[in-house]
Amino acid sequence: MTTKKWSPDSWRSKPISQVPAYPDAAALKETEARLATYPPLVFAGEARKLKKQLASVAAGDAFLLQGGDCAESFAEHGADNIRDFFRVFLQMSVVLTFAGAQPVVKIGRIAGQFAKPRSSNLEKKDGVELPAHVQGPGGVAVRHLL
Repeated sequence: MTTKKWSPDSWRSKPISQVPAYPDAAALKETEARLATYPPLVFAGEARKLKKQLASVAAGDAFLLQGGDCAESFAEHGADNIRDFFRVFLQMSVVLTFAGAQPVVKIGRIAGQFAKPRSSNLEKKDGVELPAHVQGPGGVAVRHLL
């Protein structure tokens, strides 16, 4: 079995079932090109470090603390809320470190719902059918919070 080498667009050859419709192919291409110029959100060294840490968790030598919001609104997504989340998250980590006498591997999720896949392009609320995604800046589809 041969495995194709990873590349930024290798995902395009994979089956995909939950993706918003992008009616403007030119805007999509322009947005992807702009995003390609930005630095990664997670660096390769961080991913390798996390993989080793998760191996420690699986071996019972560390504790996994995973937290974050699933559906905060755009209005709630700001610097104060992020700071407060990190403060509580780190406090929980300190307590768990001392109580469990083990390292704590911390994984946080913030604003994931703004781009997560949906099973349908439409959603209903109070009998009204609305698009599950709306076009954000640069034509990028973002999760529409009902």
